[in-house]
Amino acid sequence: MSKVMIIINPSSGKEKAAKILPNAKKALGGMFDQVIVRETEGEGDATKFANEACTERFDAVISMGGDGTVNEVVNGLGEQEHRPIFGIVPLGTVNDFARSLGIPLNPIEAIEIIKDRQIKESDIGKINDHYFMNVLAVGGIAEATYNVSVEQKTRLGSMAYIIEGAKAIIKKNPFPLTVEHDQGRWLGEAHLLIATMTNSVGGFEQLAPEAKVNDGKLHTFIIKDLSLPLVVKIIPSLMRGEIKGHDEVEYIQTSKLHLSTSEELAVNIDGDEGFLLPLQANVLHKHLRLFVPGAK
Repeated sequence: MSKVMIIINPSSGKEKAAKILPNAKKALGGMFDQVIVRETEGEGDATKFANEACTERFDAVISMGGDGTVNEVVNGLGEQEHRPIFGIVPLGTVNDFARSLGIPLNPIEAIEIIKDRQIKESDIGKINDHYFMNVLAVGGIAEATYNVSVEQKTRLGSMAYIIEGAKAIIKKNPFPLTVEHDQGRWLGEAHLLIATMTNSVGGFEQLAPEAKVNDGKLHTFIIKDLSLPLVVKIIPSLMRGEIKGHDEVEYIQTSKLHLSTSEELAVNIDGDEGFLLPLQANVLHKHLRLFVPGAK
């Protein structure tokens, strides 16, 4: 008997999740013999449910929520012996992972994608015993995202992150950083480090236009200066996907990173506060199977 688990975050998408759920159940009911719904109530629930789906050998797991819900599901799938096929119905503010896979941001259209049964393998990253699917960031701008409230995200969308980031730029404080990677080591002062596994970060789909979800790489940008005049110059380069060629940006492609600093800094993992540095990050190549639009 084939079975699928829907993990739904009722607070995502301006609380549209409950309205979309009947469409998902109907569509998935035509694909699987059994459709089980698990509704999250708090942090960690989606991870617990996804882990349950692995243990009970479900055929597929569908996340209905934002990037936070997706991240929790990825942590539940992790390095389990049995990993169900992963489907995403995006209901969040930014939905970076869905964007990078070409999944429509319209949830009804995303459900239709799952019905096509097209599968793609995707990398995930690992730090200690924690998994991520999109981005790591270190620095004041990364920390500023913690100040974005649910109300701000609902009202302003991705602009809420830009506003808080702008506040951090005004206070700009560089920090000493050592980055060990496949090709060697970088040492210096930085304002921001971003290591992304996809081409979409914070809704910007041109930060690393060459990044693929299964290329086995962390596309790493070290921003050495964030003075206001430089920011004015960098933004057009960012929009064109040309930031890696800027004089004040170091660009590294690597399958692993070791980050260390003499200051007390925590890494931002897929938008949430993570571990204090030092840390080791690795790419688990083509680790998950996902429902995507067409064969890519």
